Amino acid sequence: MIRRHALMLGIAALLAPAMPALALDRALTPEEQQLIAEINAHNSAIRTMVGRFLQIDTNGGRTEGTFFLERPDKVTFRYAPPSREEIVSQGRGFYVLDRREETYYAYPQDTIPLRQFLGNEINLLNANVVDVTTSDGYMSITVIDNTVAGTVQVSLIFDVETKDLAQWTLVEPSGAELTFSLYDVEKDVQIPPAFFSIPATYTSREPGR
Repeated sequence: MIRRHALMLGIAALLAPAMPALALDRALTPEEQQLIAEINAHNSAIRTMVGRFLQIDTNGGRTEGTFFLERPDKVTFRYAPPSREEIVSQGRGFYVLDRREETYYAYPQDTIPLRQFLGNEINLLNANVVDVTTSDGYMSITVIDNTVAGTVQVSLIFDVETKDLAQWTLVEPSGAELTFSLYDVEKDVQIPPAFFSIPATYTSREPGR
């Protein structure tokens, strides 16, 4: 359960510009504001992105897979075997697919903050930022957000030189942690529309069944 919920809540919480004011206990420096503005612009300009991901959960478990993103509102996360899960957003909701059983269930798009990350623009300066640090060529931006599962905290780590998102760490309402790293990323590539679709042979089911 940590895998699918952390993925949908974790990406969202840090990249969702849902809160109107910063929660930092200090003012951002002009240099920090400028760098975050550049990170916003850089990532908003990326229209498609594909690559691989590695998840490490709170118990040290490792899960890999591939992802496909197309702005606005489309993303797919395919977990590598032995997992049989796939998470797909088509702009109308999030669907968790079971490739073995050929079934799926849905989460409404308007209840998952990830919709802001999939939109046309990212604006971290409008997120509920609680910490910003820069070290060893990376900027870490930590935000909190209220989600359908409770309050989550996520630390997004960006490469200062390239402005690319390299990794994030999620702390769930339960206290469990999940680290999610991206690699072998390619940008602005053609992605077949079928990658964001649900096969006609799949049948709907209720979550948790």
